[in-house]
Amino acid sequence: MTARTNKPHEIVERALALSRADGCVVIADERSTANLRWAGNALTTNGVTRGRTLTVIATVDGREGAASGVVSRSAVTADEVEPLVRAAEAAARGAGPAEDAQPLVTGVPESPDFADAPAETSSAVFADFAPALGESFARARAGGRELYGFAHHEMVSTYVGTSTGLRLRHDQPDGTLELNAKSADRARSAWAGRATRDFKDVDPAALDEELAVRLGWARRRVELPAGRYETLLPPSAVADLLIYQTWNASARDAAEGRTVFSRPGGGTRVGERLSGLPLTLRSDPDEPGLECAPFVVAHSSGGDESVFDNGLPVRATEWIGGGELRRLQTTRHTAALTGLPLAPSAGNLVLDGGGDRSLADMVSATERGLLLTCLWYIREVDPATLLLTGLTRDGVYLVENGEVTGEVNNFRFNESPVGLLGRAAEAGRTERTLPREWSDWFTRAAMPPLRVPDFNMSSVSQGV
Repeated sequence: MTARTNKPHEIVERALALSRADGCVVIADERSTANLRWAGNALTTNGVTRGRTLTVIATVDGREGAASGVVSRSAVTADEVEPLVRAAEAAARGAGPAEDAQPLVTGVPESPDFADAPAETSSAVFADFAPALGESFARARAGGRELYGFAHHEMVSTYVGTSTGLRLRHDQPDGTLELNAKSADRARSAWAGRATRDFKDVDPAALDEELAVRLGWARRRVELPAGRYETLLPPSAVADLLIYQTWNASARDAAEGRTVFSRPGGGTRVGERLSGLPLTLRSDPDEPGLECAPFVVAHSSGGDESVFDNGLPVRATEWIGGGELRRLQTTRHTAALTGLPLAPSAGNLVLDGGGDRSLADMVSATERGLLLTCLWYIREVDPATLLLTGLTRDGVYLVENGEVTGEVNNFRFNESPVGLLGRAAEAGRTERTLPREWSDWFTRAAMPPLRVPDFNMSSVSQGV
């Protein structure tokens, strides 16, 4: 190996060889992206990007415990590795003992493709999708609709090497499609989104047809006041709420009495029933179509991750089983602190509700209620109850006697996802979905639609 090499696995090996620390973890993320954008039934831009980020984590043993230093830089070549390694070592020597310090992980078998070139995406990922999108433009134009949106595909190859001998690699494809249809006067708007690994399972014609139906519903406008309404939450909205719940499911925070999962008087709510429905919320790196990294990749330490856990296997985990809280997220450090099982966070989320009805079937069974499209601008109000606020967007529809009879105004809502699970009256069929609010950070989700008898629309919103 020469100082001029630029292959990611060799960059990792060079950083480890240069390390003078007591322990070292090196993470190389090789990223490539491809995208398309369109407006007014015409493509506007497209592009492809490439990039690399190298993270070096140095650990230094001391009389009071091990300290860690983390330094990340982008576009690093082999000639620039040594300054990065030295900076991480200096950061470790200047830090106090790390509270989450643990021995670096050992004993994980090497990935057989560790030395292979990184996987890449390109504009070729849209080879079938782009022509189909063009045909959708023509149909929309003929139907008096305008289509706006974007398609994004990303491939990240992550290489993890450690001074304890781990050599791990994972390729993560992620694709998102967001399609917005507007009436010719732009007074009516409807949205649909899809998550995909390769754009081979995305049908823009089917999405355009779905949006055309929704624009038709919106020809009749009904103004409703704020209040509590029986509401059908589509899978996208359910995903956004439960992803935020999962991000706040730290075992340590719960044990310290700071979250909705804290038990009054001390401890956590693990073992408590959260829903009368037989809901199971789970993560599994091997979930078909939602595959994610089967080991921990931690670029920094926080409440639910630790740089010392890099390479630790991630296994299938039930967070909620049969409506009962089964697990909260733990690192090795916080598992020992709380006495709860080790449960690292994972890169996907699935809610199974046991139902087999589609969202359309649930609409047909609704006497009077609201049908949402998606949620937006979600923010936390109260961490103790995980009360969230946010807005509905791109279509709230009135359902009467099993049929959609018009579009109503948008609302601001105030709800806790934990509270919603407790009050949900029905869960439909689980399907892959794109969480609209959090799609920049989390795309691998499968959720059912939920029927909530008293969803709190706290005020009317003038948004579209």
